[in-house]
Amino acid sequence: MAFTQFTKLFTSCSGHKADEASSSTGSSKPTSLSELKETLSNTSDSTNVRILSISEYKEAALSLAIAFADDDVSNYFLDTDERATWTEAQKWDLHLCIMEYMVVAHVLKGLVTSAGDYSCIALWMPPGANMDDLMTTMRSGIWRLRYQLCREGRARFFQEFFPLLHDTKVSTLGERDDESWYLVYIGTKPEGRGQGLARKSIEFVTKMADEQGAPCYLESSNERNPAIYAKLGFEVTSRITLKRAEKEVAMDIMVREPVMKTRSIVSSDACSEVKA
Repeated sequence: MAFTQFTKLFTSCSGHKADEASSSTGSSKPTSLSELKETLSNTSDSTNVRILSISEYKEAALSLAIAFADDDVSNYFLDTDERATWTEAQKWDLHLCIMEYMVVAHVLKGLVTSAGDYSCIALWMPPGANMDDLMTTMRSGIWRLRYQLCREGRARFFQEFFPLLHDTKVSTLGERDDESWYLVYIGTKPEGRGQGLARKSIEFVTKMADEQGAPCYLESSNERNPAIYAKLGFEVTSRITLKRAEKEVAMDIMVREPVMKTRSIVSSDACSEVKA
């Protein structure tokens, strides 16, 4: 799980390797979100991963809500003293709402993918993209959390969580922050696990990131996941902690550096490999 957007907006609202290297991939890079989606869509048939539209946000959100039902970070905003009298059904309804808001925001300004007929959902923010603008906040429904969360829940969400994630991502990536692909959420429903859907969903984007020479970034709130992400090239760079609750919640920060592919060039004089 991960997200760093909305920090500035809600702060203001509240008042408060080879013989010869080449830097070029040999092909032009997509320069807009629509071009990125079109480029990725051209690979969907071979990977069984596809990009979702706004009409599918409820299916995607339900899958994420199920996948993150027991996630410590997801429950961090709901399990407060002020909500002690809430039923599990009430907490579930708000949990699902949050996922719907996030999916819509990413359809509008990022990338939402599905593998296995909504079994695995991934939310990405491409390089240079963000959800800080007021229009996206209003259209996605994120603004409703100002009223749906209790006072402590709002403090955890807007005053602790967002600023911490934003500042950590900026400090980790530095000047490359705007060049990175940000895996905000990826979740697989129980019945879809063990089929390699998460791997396919991640590689669907990391292949493009490699072509762009761009890093990928994520936060993991599940202690079992870093070992899985490591197999896909991610490395733990640090750990951050949410501290407002009685039980602290830790998240591992992981970065995947781009992998430059190699190709062989055969000439009459010699054989050499160059970065492709």
